[in-house]
Amino acid sequence: MNITKKEIDSLNAIVKVDIAKEDYSEKVDSILKNYRKNANIPGFRKGHVPMGMVKKQYGKAVLVEEVNKILQDELHKFLTEEKLDVLGNPLPKNDHEIDWEAGDLTFEFDLGLAPEFEVNLKGKAVTNYKIVADEEMVNNQVKTIRKQYGKLIAKDKVEKGDEITGTFTSAHVLPEASAEGQEKEIEQKTTFETEVIKGKRQLNALVGAKVGDTVTLKTKGLFKDEHDNQRYLGVSHGDAHGLDIEVNFKIEEVNAREMADLNDELFTKIFGEGVVSSEEELKAKIKEDAEKQFEQQSDQKLLNDVVESLIENTKFDLPGEFLQRWIQQSSGEEKMTEEEAKAEYERTEKGMRYQLIEGKLRAEHNLQVTFDELKDYTRGMIRMQMAQFGNMNPTDEELDGIVTRIMTNEEEVRRLSEQMNTNKMLQFYKENVKLKTKEINYDKFIKEAYA
Repeated sequence: MNITKKEIDSLNAIVKVDIAKEDYSEKVDSILKNYRKNANIPGFRKGHVPMGMVKKQYGKAVLVEEVNKILQDELHKFLTEEKLDVLGNPLPKNDHEIDWEAGDLTFEFDLGLAPEFEVNLKGKAVTNYKIVADEEMVNNQVKTIRKQYGKLIAKDKVEKGDEITGTFTSAHVLPEASAEGQEKEIEQKTTFETEVIKGKRQLNALVGAKVGDTVTLKTKGLFKDEHDNQRYLGVSHGDAHGLDIEVNFKIEEVNAREMADLNDELFTKIFGEGVVSSEEELKAKIKEDAEKQFEQQSDQKLLNDVVESLIENTKFDLPGEFLQRWIQQSSGEEKMTEEEAKAEYERTEKGMRYQLIEGKLRAEHNLQVTFDELKDYTRGMIRMQMAQFGNMNPTDEELDGIVTRIMTNEEEVRRLSEQMNTNKMLQFYKENVKLKTKEINYDKFIKEAYA
């Protein structure tokens, strides 16, 4: 057995594996002898089949299987011992040229090598959004809470600010259905407040109408947000935009909602005893909780932007031709064409680049997740979940039992490991990447960050 490596360039190499007959012959002979003992071939007693017939029938298959086992083991050992950082898997170079009758066998494999590079953490500053719950948002949330916990007062006639329940009906060829020439009927029971109505004519048609009345409305400009056509009319997202038809709305119920008073009874019902005791504390609590939730969106945006920045500012070449062949040969039973493999490589190239960048950062800065860290993280997560259900002081025995069950679930361990890995990388970036903090309210964040 002899293995040698020849470098083509810094990103490509060929590994040559010479396997002598004595490297495999003993094992192959042993397997064939066992086949002979157990073979059931008509005309021969069990165990008395001529070895020549056994070799003719099974010899090449056994030889190929055993040699491939040797190749896999020795290639893996060679790549590990030589500390070769390869991309993808070694690709057979001369597998169609092997003469399996030759005794001594020679195999060649193409390797794609990972590039040498330094990660540039100090490029152009990345925006770290601090999303704040502004006064308007907090006041709207207070209003929503008061409505949610308020009383419904049934009415006979619609006035501004009322809550209306009824059914939209119509039969029109909607834009998406028209391509198929099919009539698409609307029949959607729904509840909405008059505040969501945008069109003055539509609002005037509703105000003053009574329970049992049917009002005809134009959908163009009916709601303040066109997406509400999906919610209230039951149409698809494609139909919701620019929908311009007439619909009938039969009013089945009208209610005024009496706002709940901001008092200790309401505060206790929502937050528990003693957490909030005044309107000011309520607003502070709403602001605090909202901004905690916003942190998750801000962090995800930051992570996405840092990844894009690192890919853009960390320059290195990849063995593109090798990787395209590797993608093509790894594509399963329905092998990709060269064009399909090239397209797939172009689609996934950024992801490959970031995997290399992240892997290098993890190795250089010891950012791997340990098993003990994973257990502690799982323990903390369980403690928070139990607190949400009122168990503020679970025993160590309770926690240990749940952690043990989770640690035996491979899928859960994988999911939690990914969460921890992401958290570690995010914290590392916050401490090491050049950032500029921008304070912004939620609406402006959505418009600016995802425009």
